[in-house]
Amino acid sequence: MRILTAILMIAGCSIGSAFADDLEDGLKLYQANNYAGAADSWTKAAQQGSVPAQAALGILYEKGQGVAQDSQQAVFWYQKAAEQGNAAAQTNLGFMYERGQGVLQDNAQAVAWYRKAADQGIAEAQFNLGRMYQTGQGVAQDAKQAASWFRKAAEQGHPRAQSTLALMFETGQGVAQDAKQAVSWYQKAAEAGDSFAQFDLGRIYEAGKKGVPIDFVEAHKWWSIAASSGDDQARRNRTLVERLMKPEQITEAKRRTSEWLNAHK
Repeated sequence: MRILTAILMIAGCSIGSAFADDLEDGLKLYQANNYAGAADSWTKAAQQGSVPAQAALGILYEKGQGVAQDSQQAVFWYQKAAEQGNAAAQTNLGFMYERGQGVLQDNAQAVAWYRKAADQGIAEAQFNLGRMYQTGQGVAQDAKQAASWFRKAAEQGHPRAQSTLALMFETGQGVAQDAKQAVSWYQKAAEAGDSFAQFDLGRIYEAGKKGVPIDFVEAHKWWSIAASSGDDQARRNRTLVERLMKPEQITEAKRRTSEWLNAHK
C-alpha cells in the first residue's frame, strides 16, 4: 500500500492535536506536488511521534520525493511506524525486506511483516503473503495457504489477487478445480482493468471449459479489450477467432467491446 492519503486516513481519527496540522498540511502539499513541503511537514510530525507521518515519510524516502532517495531512511521510518502497528508501514517494510532494499534481504522477515498487516485486513499484504506461500519464500510452500490469502485479498477487490485466484481455480492449485469459479474471478479482475485476466477470459471463452461453454463473442470482446491496452497476442488471437465467427457475431462482439470501453474510460 503506497497511497499517502490512505496512510493518513488509517489513523485519522486518533491523531493527536500536537501534530494534526502538520499531517494535514503535508497531505495538501503532497497533493499539490510540493513534495519538499510535504517532507518538511511530515518530518516535524514524525519526529514528534506521529505514526502515520512516519509511514508517509518512509514512502517519500523510498521514492525520493521531496528528499534524496534513501532506502535505509525509508526502512528506518517504516520500522518506527510498523512497530507501533501501522499496517501500511508493515506492508511496505515487508516489501523492503523481500527486495533487500535498504536492509539485508530476508524473506522470513518479509513474511512476518506481511502477516502482521494481512491480519489487519490490508489487501496488498494479504496478496503478498499469498505469493510467499505460493512460491515458498520465507515460509514452507503451501498452495492451500496461498489460495486462502489470495481469496482474502480478492474479496476486497484486489485485481491481481483475483486473477491469481482465478488461475488457481482453473488449474486446481490449492483449491478444487472449478472453471466456473475461475471465470467468476477472472471476470472481477478483468472488470477492474487487469489485462492478464482479460486475456485469460478470452482464452477460456474461445476454448470452453467444463461448465463454461464456448462463446466466440465473449472471447472476441475480451481479447479486443486486452488489445486496447497493448496486448499484441490478444490482438492476434482476436484475428484468429474472427475466422470462426459469423458476421453478426463479430458485430455483436464489437458492440460489447465499445460499450465496455466507453464505460471504463
